Amino acid sequence: MNLEIERKFLVKNNSFKEIAFKKKHIKQGFLNSDKERTVRVRIIEDKAYLTIKGKSNNTGTIRFEWEKEIPVIEAEQLMLLTEKTVIEKYRYYIKSKKHTFEVDEFLDENSDLIIAEVELADENESFSKPNWLGKEVTGEVKYYNSSLSRFPYKSWV
Repeated sequence: MNLEIERKFLVKNNSFKEIAFKKKHIKQGFLNSDKERTVRVRIIEDKAYLTIKGKSNNTGTIRFEWEKEIPVIEAEQLMLLTEKTVIEKYRYYIKSKKHTFEVDEFLDENSDLIIAEVELADENESFSKPNWLGKEVTGEVKYYNSSLSRFPYKSWV
């Protein structure tokens, strides 16, 4: 079974941008945002993916994830079928010792929200926390992209 193990954090400031080794534009929508499973279509620059994620465990760190690359033209067609808000964001990639943090700077209805996530090999794996990391929001459903597509950040701040 494909498992995604990750922890999420709010970001305190923009200093991460100075050390990012890569930046990509992402557009994504949800074909299904049910809490038991989500089905997402995502376009990252010139590639596209269809992803299915299962329900998170009690801590919010582990869940099933299946992903398949699909043609961009098909992803654009599927985007027309997605629920409510399509999310757009810039993703920055930052090395921190043996881990890579992915930092999402959201746009449009979710602007002013910046979330960092780090993928781990094990739920209890330790990692170095950069000084720009803020409050941990792992498992807080309102910060899931599927929730942000239905209840954008600007509607609750």
